[in-house]
Amino acid sequence: MRYLPLNNNDRKAMLDVVGVASVDDLFVDVPKSAIIDGLIDVPTHKTEAEVDAYLTAMAAKSRAAGAGPFFIGGGAYRHHIPATVDHLIQRSEFLTAYTPYQPEISQGTLQVLFEFQTQVAQLTGMEVANASMYDGSTACAEAALMACRVVRKRSKVKIASGLHPHYTATTENQCRLQGITLDIADCAPGKDAEILDGLDKDVAAIIVQSPNVFGEILDLEPYAEAAHAVGALLIAVFTEPVAFGAIKSPGEMGADIVVGEGQSIGVGLNFGGPYVGLFACKQKLVRQMPGRVCGETVDANGERGYVLTLSTREQHIRREKATSNICTNSGLCTVAFSIHMTLLGEAGLRKLAMINHEKACILTDKLTAIDGVELVTDTFFNEFTLRLPKNASDVVGDMVEQGVLGGLHASRLMDDQDDLLIVCATETNTDADMDAFVLALEGALS
Repeated sequence: MRYLPLNNNDRKAMLDVVGVASVDDLFVDVPKSAIIDGLIDVPTHKTEAEVDAYLTAMAAKSRAAGAGPFFIGGGAYRHHIPATVDHLIQRSEFLTAYTPYQPEISQGTLQVLFEFQTQVAQLTGMEVANASMYDGSTACAEAALMACRVVRKRSKVKIASGLHPHYTATTENQCRLQGITLDIADCAPGKDAEILDGLDKDVAAIIVQSPNVFGEILDLEPYAEAAHAVGALLIAVFTEPVAFGAIKSPGEMGADIVVGEGQSIGVGLNFGGPYVGLFACKQKLVRQMPGRVCGETVDANGERGYVLTLSTREQHIRREKATSNICTNSGLCTVAFSIHMTLLGEAGLRKLAMINHEKACILTDKLTAIDGVELVTDTFFNEFTLRLPKNASDVVGDMVEQGVLGGLHASRLMDDQDDLLIVCATETNTDADMDAFVLALEGALS
């Protein structure tokens, strides 16, 4: 068989080496209740045309973000991506192996990664950035592990209340088997500063997101000062990089490690992925940073070239010397990010950021004029939180039936926040979209 080349004699030889009589003996530790008896009831086969028709029908059940008024954020954002980005990422210079193990034949990819690192470092206000992570949540988890390596003999990390719950869950999952204790605050708006209570010399780092999951913009300087006073690090997290075209970068406010999601720049929503994680830090911490760092050099002929300067993962070096076992990043998304950022430039990013903020301010005024709707987040960029007089999940469902995707009900991410609606406005939202949102919300609340 094409995909199962072993015959019964081959299987018997392997079972003899392992020391069991049958394949079933390999599964004796699996509870019987978890073992499926017989074949799964799925179609045995279909023709190519039938499969195409079936999958097309399934895809038609999903609604693309551009199919109507769309105001959902919550860690992934709809922005306009120039057609140039998709065209350029398909050029042969960037169509390389999954990982550039042979730098001499991957110069196009390595050059983009080098430029990408520079862009991320400037965007976050940090001294050095790596060649990207898988996504923002895994970058956050790796930052917590890194902080505990840097601040030795400490294994406690405090997480502020505004960190996206998915980031918290990913960090907890990564840290719990590493002997790291997480002090996790309940996710609620306006409570981030409570992370500073009980901050002592057992803490290796504090994790604070700005703009946070509710859209609140925080002044990170008090958090940095408090952390540094007890010898801890400040890990700053973000999910909307466009915000740094309008607000101070985390590096300017004293962050030691900055991580986040770069999807907003160059990468479409794609129903949840793949995305691109950003990771930057101070120069003195670089040898504890996970992932890879690309560097610029010259070859034997004096020509400019690019190499992997640091590859601190176990795939490249001995396991006991590795800083991380993370073995992937979304390279094509990284290239798309870098191309889009290059097209924007500093002036373009600032203009895009101001348009986003203006759209959010206009929408806030329209929505809070509705009776019973209260703005929870006083300072925000393009995302804000409303308190509704009715269950936000029910309201969102009613608006969907009216053709409007009117935000993310907070109860989808956290407990005990049934009346909160997280709304996002970007440059893609028109005046007509906003008017439709107002009408839909009024109808859902009536």
